[in-house]
Amino acid sequence: MAATAAISVAFAARRLLTSSSRNLKQPLSLLSSQKRSSSFFSISSPPLPLRFSTLPSISATISVGDKLPDATLSYFDSADELQTVSVADLTSNKKVILFAVPGAFTPTCSQKHLPGFAAKAAEFKAKGVDTIACISVNDAFVMKAWKKDLEIGDDVLMLSDGNGDFTGAIGCELDLSDKPVGLGVRSRRYAMLVENGVVKLLNLEEGGAFNVSSAEDLLKAI
Repeated sequence: MAATAAISVAFAARRLLTSSSRNLKQPLSLLSSQKRSSSFFSISSPPLPLRFSTLPSISATISVGDKLPDATLSYFDSADELQTVSVADLTSNKKVILFAVPGAFTPTCSQKHLPGFAAKAAEFKAKGVDTIACISVNDAFVMKAWKKDLEIGDDVLMLSDGNGDFTGAIGCELDLSDKPVGLGVRSRRYAMLVENGVVKLLNLEEGGAFNVSSAEDLLKAI
């Protein structure tokens, strides 16, 4: 009986040693792989989320304190004659409101932005503003038709930046070429106060958003 028990214990010990030996004889490459795997998962564990400001970073080439670059813009005058004007002549020794829209006849521009400045023209004049001008990367004929369609009087000068020269010079291009309607490169929405060619106030939108560039926004800031 005792002999049988001793044999059983010896047999169990032998199996344990054999199993341990088998584990110890694993190839080094496998052990190395296991270590790398463990290290890999340790490194790739998700980091703590980064915190960003809730306000978007909006920038352009032009900024407050800068002198506007010169460019030639076109428009139809009250006699229905096509005219051109340089930015320098438009703003020299004057207080001017320039606001830009992504496109004539587009919803927000037609329903809110342009009509807002037309409605508040007298209030701007009372604050010493000489000229209010709307700029768009559309041709002068489109700007003329848009003015007529919205029954905008001569309180707002409708300026065509047809080739986008001025828009590009101030770094406010808005690329809408990937949109189904094919608008191409237009202008970001903004409103600025310019005195003697120098930007005194600039409310620049992110793309075509309409949050800070309304006539009311500018009136409060002047």
